[in-house]
Amino acid sequence: MTTDSSLLNSELELQQQEELYQQLLLQTMGNLQTDDPGSKVIRPQPGMCVKTLSEPDQQKVFVNICQSNSVPPPPDLSREELVELLQSEDPSGYRVPMSLGEPHTEVDNSSQGCTAYDVVINQDFFQKCQKDPLFQQFVIMVSLEGLENKYSLELSRDWKVLKNRKFLGSVSEQNIRTSRPVIQELQPQPEFSLLVEPPAGAPEYLIAEIKLPGVTSARSLVLDVGEDRLVLTARPSLFHLDIFHPLLVDQEASVAQYNNSTQVLTVTMPVVSS
Repeated sequence: MTTDSSLLNSELELQQQEELYQQLLLQTMGNLQTDDPGSKVIRPQPGMCVKTLSEPDQQKVFVNICQSNSVPPPPDLSREELVELLQSEDPSGYRVPMSLGEPHTEVDNSSQGCTAYDVVINQDFFQKCQKDPLFQQFVIMVSLEGLENKYSLELSRDWKVLKNRKFLGSVSEQNIRTSRPVIQELQPQPEFSLLVEPPAGAPEYLIAEIKLPGVTSARSLVLDVGEDRLVLTARPSLFHLDIFHPLLVDQEASVAQYNNSTQVLTVTMPVVSS
């Protein structure tokens, strides 16, 4: 990749880029508290508890798949379409919005220490998965893949759904991004493009280029990069962008640069999985 040399011409621009980069890192690590109405703390409802093992050390891992209507549902999918999707060459094209919580240490029924993770999906979609074993297997598979990509894990696919336990440990709050239609109406969506580098072969970077005419400073931008989602607000009330992208990216290694002269924000996100 090449860097626009004009970004290096102004000390002020460099300072603004560094501030935006630091703000991005703080937000993705959950250390920046804002009054952004697009952020919401939820307490999900227990759903089902899945027992599996980490590999190769064979340590017990429990995945609490929880439910909340605060998480958006995935696109509607029939059973026939799911079968077709699973038989396709690229089933990852169908995205299930989910919130992946931090690992927490618990004690199992044998009084042995273990690790648990909380995954939150849309409540209606969870209920749909409960009624059909194929959808249940699908959402478990997607949850395991999401945890593996986020935490660099390797989890056994020989899992077991616990019959008499919906949750291991205690339900904890999670901070998720939400969308508010009123805000979106007041703040038009800017023109943007998504590119991959390199153009051919396995993607290494996902690059978002967002045109922000009228934005004179990076200080007015609030950017939040998720594993498969990008949310940008240009204050006051200029633009709002909230998109799900097709690749899983490394949030903490993502960087942003705003070019004052072209008024284009470039977000470079390392790809961890396609």
